[in-house]
Amino acid sequence: MMSNVPRLVPGWTKPIVVARHAFGDQYKATDFKVPGAGRLTVTFTPEDGSEPIEHVVYDYGQDGGVAQVQYNVNDSIRGFARACFNYGLMRHYPVYLSTKNTILKAYDGQFKDIFAEVFETDYKDKFAEAGLTYEHRLIDDMVASSLKWHGGYIWACKNYDGDVQSDSVAQGFGSLGLMTSVLMTPDGQTVEAEAAHGTVTRHYRRWLKGEKTSTNPIASIFAWTGGLKHRADLDGTPEVRHFAETLEKVIVDTVEGGQMTKDLAMLVGPDQAWLDTEGFMNALDENLSKALTA
Repeated sequence: MMSNVPRLVPGWTKPIVVARHAFGDQYKATDFKVPGAGRLTVTFTPEDGSEPIEHVVYDYGQDGGVAQVQYNVNDSIRGFARACFNYGLMRHYPVYLSTKNTILKAYDGQFKDIFAEVFETDYKDKFAEAGLTYEHRLIDDMVASSLKWHGGYIWACKNYDGDVQSDSVAQGFGSLGLMTSVLMTPDGQTVEAEAAHGTVTRHYRRWLKGEKTSTNPIASIFAWTGGLKHRADLDGTPEVRHFAETLEKVIVDTVEGGQMTKDLAMLVGPDQAWLDTEGFMNALDENLSKALTA
């Protein structure tokens, strides 16, 4: 959060964590073009030899169309729920799950039911002790509410919803270059942190030609500090966590002090000066040294 970087949603004053269930659904679906008239059915054949489950999906006319079959598995949904609740406790944020269970009664209803089961069994008391809450909401309502709220919560989404809403939220805060991404195992012990944006290929090619670029490294640095903080918690090394938190504060203070890369300067205003990549990194290095010796 940079106070001098304008936000498209001015009311967002606290971070919003979009938790994406990165398994199954559309991303593992079987989709195909239907060439003409015919009946689409879907069949589940039990491994134990019991009666198959078959559904008639649609009867196509001569013009044909398209079809898609997608899936998810209970173990993965359950693991996702645990990861969300563990991260909520870690960040001290409430958790909201959004689905469209009014339409997808079995599919999205399973997400809703499993989250409720995991919460009631393993996390209800922990959340109450921490003064936190969990709630399921229809995604329509959640999207509308997110624009009115100030942030400071975990938004648990199915795969596609998380893909879309994460970029939407990042842009609402002003820049994709300020968003980090964390992959976490259900038990919260193993974490992979990364910058959420792409690899900035155009800047890299210009750099190969010897040209100076103004590439924003903030998300990459925060990915590194995120890894350091988690390692510090696992190892019981508060000095490592202190270093990581100090570096994060230095980055925010540096940008708020007027030293930034071109992408952020363009958001601040036409008269805002900016530094090239090396200049910005040097500024961070200098300010970090001062902060660590203060």
